[in-house]
Amino acid sequence: MDLGLKGKTAIVTGGTRGIGRAIAELFADEGANVAICARNADEIEAAVSALKAKGVQAMGQVVDIADGDALKGFIKAAGDALGGIDVLVSNASALVQGNSADSWRAMFEIDILGAVNTLEAAKPYLEAAAAARGDAAMIIISSVSAAETDDPSAYGAIKAAQIHFAKGVARANAAKGLRCNVVSPGTVYFEGGVWDKVKKGMPDFFAQTIKRNPTGRMATPQEVAAATVFLASPRSAFTTGVNLLVDGAISRRVNY
Repeated sequence: MDLGLKGKTAIVTGGTRGIGRAIAELFADEGANVAICARNADEIEAAVSALKAKGVQAMGQVVDIADGDALKGFIKAAGDALGGIDVLVSNASALVQGNSADSWRAMFEIDILGAVNTLEAAKPYLEAAAAARGDAAMIIISSVSAAETDDPSAYGAIKAAQIHFAKGVARANAAKGLRCNVVSPGTVYFEGGVWDKVKKGMPDFFAQTIKRNPTGRMATPQEVAAATVFLASPRSAFTTGVNLLVDGAISRRVNY
C-alpha cells in the first residue's frame, strides 16, 4: 500500500533509539524526508547516516526537549532546511515513574511541554502543508499507562494529559486539515530499552509481565512505528482525535 508520504517531511523527537528510531526509519522507507533530535550527538550522527542511506534527505540536532527555545529552534531549522513539515511526531519522554516533585516536573517539561512547544513551532509549516496538499498530522506517543495504575505516578498521569491535549488540538484544527492523534504502546522490548534492563535486572518481574499479555510477548518498536506512520499518512486523512492502543490486548478497558 502506498501511504502517500513520498517527498513529504516528518520530524521525530527522540528519534535515535527504540520507537522513535523505528518511526524515523519507516518514514524514510516510505520516501519521506526526516529530521530527528535527541541528546546524544554520536547516536544522532549514526541515525542520520542510516536515514540518508535510504535515499531521502535527513538531518539531526542535539536538543534538550526541556529547553523550549532550543526545541523550537530545531523545529524551525528542520522546516526551513527540508522545505516544510507535513508530519510532526512528539515521541521524546522523560520515562520517569514515581510521585516525587522531580518526577512530575520532568514528565511535565518533556512529555507535555515538549508536545506543546513542538506544535507551536511546527504549526505554521503544518498549516501550509495542509493547505497545499490537503493533509498534515501530529502524532503524540503516549502509553497504555495513561489508563492503567496501581499507585500515584507522574508517568501515567502525564501520559493521560497528552491524550487530552491531542483531542483539543484535533478539534481546533480539523477544519484546516491538520490532524492530531495519539499512539499508546503497551510494553515494548528492544535491546538497551527499559524492558531489556528489567529482563536483566528483574527477570521474575519481566516474566510476570510477559504472562499478563494475552499474546505472550511484548511489542517491537517496528510494530508501534507501523501504526504511527499509517496514522500520520494521508491514508488516515479522516482520522483525528483518536488514541490508538498498540498493546497486544494487555489492557482490559474497552474504548468507546
